[in-house]
Amino acid sequence: MYLVDTNIFLEILLEQEKKEKCKKFLNENIESLCISDFSLHSIGVILFRNNKEEVFKNFVDDIIPNIEIVTLPKNSYKDLPKVKKTLGLDFDDAYQYKTAEQHNLKIVTMDKDFEKVKDKITIIFL
Repeated sequence: MYLVDTNIFLEILLEQEKKEKCKKFLNENIESLCISDFSLHSIGVILFRNNKEEVFKNFVDDIIPNIEIVTLPKNSYKDLPKVKKTLGLDFDDAYQYKTAEQHNLKIVTMDKDFEKVKDKITIIFL
């Protein structure tokens, strides 16, 4: 199972240069995909900020029925400051890392900050 990072979805939704590579991964792995609640909220914030509310609605209609939404267990929030100190991840990456760890997921991303944890959790860079 894969935890798909925010940037993979935004690459497609904002029609950026690696969108086809990201679409291909999602389509080939649709039955094994998860999104964190944090990513879902972040995508909403970014799309609304860019006046792309309809894009968000279409995203929710297309993607959400087909993937699992996962969240960080309440007792794991206290671990985020330690993740920042020991691994050097900012809040959103620490959240993704701990969520993937808690749910035994591989992270799919384009964010090179996850290089810092590739010896602790499986990271797939697109």
